[in-house]
Amino acid sequence: MTLARPNLRAQATEARLQALTLPEGGAWARAARMAALTRLQGLGLPVRRDEYWRFTDPATLTAPAPAPAQPLADDEAPAFAGIDALRLVFVDGRFDAAASDPLALSGVTIERLPDAAARDIHWAQGLYGVLEAEGQHPVARPLAALNTAFATDGVVIHVTGPVARPVHIVQRHEDPSSDALLHHLVKLDPGARLTLLESGPAAARLNSVMEVEVADGAALHHVRTQGRDHQRRTATHVFARLGQGSDFRSFTLTFNGVLTRNEMVVSLTGSDAVAHVAGAAVGDGDFHHDDTVFITHGAEGCESRQVFKKVLRGGATGVFQGKILVKAGAQKTDGYQLSQALLLDESSQFLAKPELEIYADDVKCSHGSTAGAIDETALFYLRSRGVPAREAMDLLTLAFLREALEEIADAALAEDLSARLEGWLARRR
Repeated sequence: MTLARPNLRAQATEARLQALTLPEGGAWARAARMAALTRLQGLGLPVRRDEYWRFTDPATLTAPAPAPAQPLADDEAPAFAGIDALRLVFVDGRFDAAASDPLALSGVTIERLPDAAARDIHWAQGLYGVLEAEGQHPVARPLAALNTAFATDGVVIHVTGPVARPVHIVQRHEDPSSDALLHHLVKLDPGARLTLLESGPAAARLNSVMEVEVADGAALHHVRTQGRDHQRRTATHVFARLGQGSDFRSFTLTFNGVLTRNEMVVSLTGSDAVAHVAGAAVGDGDFHHDDTVFITHGAEGCESRQVFKKVLRGGATGVFQGKILVKAGAQKTDGYQLSQALLLDESSQFLAKPELEIYADDVKCSHGSTAGAIDETALFYLRSRGVPAREAMDLLTLAFLREALEEIADAALAEDLSARLEGWLARRR
């Protein structure tokens, strides 16, 4: 007799849903959440045999409760501490008004998601869950649908003009069993400009979604650093839709973390739009870091860049899954994709899946992916000039990561993150 194989996806989905309750809200929020719940039930939560999860085991991201993660005792200055920014503080996934700055800044309106969701009429209705739903095709992203249905907090940011100071989302982790579901909305009107910063480990387990609409001629510069709490588990999703002549740039620096999956879904819908997505990750031991990127060119004359660098040692694993889709009619497309890993020992590994899918005939698209060890010739050169072995390896590691850091347009932000990289390497000499 052959026993029926259990439906692991259905079991995982049912167990996760039983641990959650739909948040309260106005009519539009309830409708959006119910639609997301229907999507999730149709998709089911991810399992390891899914094509886009075969390099990363989602089990701890879909379990009913998070694995405990102890907050790291950190004497390092907070990220972006020297940057004059409006700070929005979340502790274990809940907004901390007392620790945050007043939500008042020229050129931008900021509200908490629960406050916006409580209203029967709000501009967020046209964005909440909309880009996430569009981003479910052709690749399913069920963790994002789960977030849209059950997110309990977040910020809603409407940018109406140039904003002089960055907005900084600060995420703090205090409770070893915290399980955060955060959903942010960012809408930029035509010609508006904003620098958005994110920092911190957020929670023992984090599932976050950010939906971004960049209107014609607008620009969003997004820079984030993911905290050094090593036991944390993180799944982030950014869905961005770009209008004509708009500019979207996102950079992520990741230290440690037993499991991190960053998904970026960008749709260039207006001509001459620009999207640059980049990241640098450094980790050792049971560090597992996954960048999954999908950029769709749907209009003429658009440019996209993907630049991802990972430094791995001690058995660490790095994953890159990046795709450029050029639709029919998206002529004059310029798409570039680069993923590289520096393996500091033989026990670490880098798994890459670069893809191009092109339906236009006047395009310039390229991709490259490599993994290798420290350049022994360069190392010998530095050693022969009196540089100690560990310091020489750190210098070469920083040089390897430089190309990714150069994607940060703001020199002060790039310098802040470069200093953090140097500190991480120095602590592990």
